Amino acid sequence: MTPSRDISRLIEIMAALRTPVTGCPWDLEQNFATIAPYTIEEAHEVVDAIDRGDLDDLREELGDLLLQVVFHAQMASEQNAFAFGDVVEAITRKMIRRHPHVFADKDGNLAASHVKEVWDRIKAEEKAERAARRPPEATPPHKSLLSGVKAGQPALTRAMELQRKASTVGFDWNDPRAVLQKIREEADEIEAALDRNDKREIAEETGDLMFALVNLARHVDADPEAALRATNAKFERRFAFIERALEAQGRTLEQASLAEMDALWNEAKGDEQNAPAAQSSNGARR
Repeated sequence: MTPSRDISRLIEIMAALRTPVTGCPWDLEQNFATIAPYTIEEAHEVVDAIDRGDLDDLREELGDLLLQVVFHAQMASEQNAFAFGDVVEAITRKMIRRHPHVFADKDGNLAASHVKEVWDRIKAEEKAERAARRPPEATPPHKSLLSGVKAGQPALTRAMELQRKASTVGFDWNDPRAVLQKIREEADEIEAALDRNDKREIAEETGDLMFALVNLARHVDADPEAALRATNAKFERRFAFIERALEAQGRTLEQASLAEMDALWNEAKGDEQNAPAAQSSNGARR
C-alpha cells in the first residue's frame, strides 16, 4: 500500500484497517460513538492551524479531518447504511440545490445580499423534507424556538446560540452585571453540592456555571471559544515559564513544591502584565 493523491486509496486503507483478523485491533473496536470525540477534536485542530496561520499544519489537519469522514463512512458501509460515495453525492446535491444562482439559473444574477436569504430558504425546505421522511415516533411533538440550533456544535458555541435564540423573544438578562450575579449564585450552589459530596449534583451545577459564563461572554461581545483558547495559550505560556525557571535551577517539576510553582506562576503573570506598560513607555520615548 503506497501513498496517493486519490481519495480511493484512503478509502482502501480505511477498509483494510477495519478488516477482521488482518486489520488494526484498535480500529476494529471503534464505533460511531467512540470516534465522534476524535472528529470534534480534529475539527478544532483545523481551526487552531488557521488561527496560527500555519498552512503546512492546516494541510495535515484537513487530512486528519478527512480521515474522520472516511472512518464514519466505512463503519456505515459495513452496516449497509451508506458508503463514502453516498456522502459525496449528498453534499454535491445539497450545494447545487443551495446555489441556484450559480448552477441552475445562469441568468439570475442574484445579488450577494440575497444569497443568504436564498440559502436559508432552501435549508428550511431541506429540513422540512428530512422531517417528513422520519417515522412519526421520531418527530418531536412540539416545535420549539430552539429547534433550529444545531446539536453537533461544540458545547460552548451551542450554549451561545441557544441563548441568542431565546433572547429574540426577550428571554434574556438586561445587564451583564445581572449575569455576574447569576455566576456568583451558581458558584454558591457548587459549594453547597461539594458540602453534600454529591458528584452528580456537582457536575450539574458546574454545567450551570459554565452556561452562565457563556451568557456573560455573549453580553460583553466575547466569543467564549476564542476566549477559552486564549486562556489555554496563556496557561501554556506561564506553565512553560515555571518549567524553564526550574530547569535553570537544575530541578524538575516533581522536585518543586506547590508554593514554589505558585510563586513562579505569579512571576510569569507579573512579567506579562508589565510587558505592555514597558512597550508603551518605550513607544512614548520614541
